[in-house]
Amino acid sequence: MSKELALIEALRALAPHPAARGLADDCAVLPFGGETLVLTHDMMVEGVHWLPGQDMADVAWKLVATNLSDLAAKGAEPVGVLLGFTLGEEDARFVAGLGEALQAFGVPLLGGDTVSANGPRSLGLTALGRATCSPVPSRSGSRPGDRLWLTGPVGAAMLGFEALRDGMTGDSAAFRRPTPRLEEGRALAPMATAMMDVSDGLLIDAARMAQASGVTFAIDSEAVPFPPALPASRRDEAMRWGDDYELLFTLPADANPPTAAHCIGVARAAMPSPVIVDGAVPHGNLGYMHD
Repeated sequence: MSKELALIEALRALAPHPAARGLADDCAVLPFGGETLVLTHDMMVEGVHWLPGQDMADVAWKLVATNLSDLAAKGAEPVGVLLGFTLGEEDARFVAGLGEALQAFGVPLLGGDTVSANGPRSLGLTALGRATCSPVPSRSGSRPGDRLWLTGPVGAAMLGFEALRDGMTGDSAAFRRPTPRLEEGRALAPMATAMMDVSDGLLIDAARMAQASGVTFAIDSEAVPFPPALPASRRDEAMRWGDDYELLFTLPADANPPTAAHCIGVARAAMPSPVIVDGAVPHGNLGYMHD
């Protein structure tokens, strides 16, 4: 078991409140008065989530977008964000990019905290949202026979990262400035039996949703969308790389999504492996995990 999984397992004993959803979902879901609040917090670390020397305006955009992607997976409408910021180089560029992201997604900055520290910078953001339907989608609602859908391609962020890292002319926007699928999430939330965003890799996130639901997802790799620039030989790698921030969701077999999406597989009764690809159990790491 990785350190990340071990810590989460230990923390579950401290999070008995129903809003925490057992620490097994993208967000906390908290009824509050006549509304339901949806809350999430994600962090980014220099050298892990962005390249040293990368434009801090892009880092700010990505910090906002990745948190809003969690809200999108719940069909939530963003209400505001709180920033946790480590002071460093190019802070003015970070502020500029933060303003661009907040304006683009129509989200206000409500507050936060700043610190100074040595070593690689770490940044955090808490995103607050309002549920737009009830019940709020979770990872745990898929049933055998449901079809598995994906809103868009996987692998573009991988190619973008490589272009940026290597100083190539390729399009790096998918890695630098991802787009949270907020509109799609709100459209899907009333009908999705389960939903989450693809942040750590299609295969590992599908496995997480399958385990939460008590099913196995049978994925057809030929049905998975990939960017045109991706060589066919790298499709397996693209399904494991992550940072794509598309929505992965299930619908009943007789239902079709109200937004553009690709049917990539089906939920089956639980097997020893939570995912199979083209009829076989995938080997090795399914996606990104913190050690």
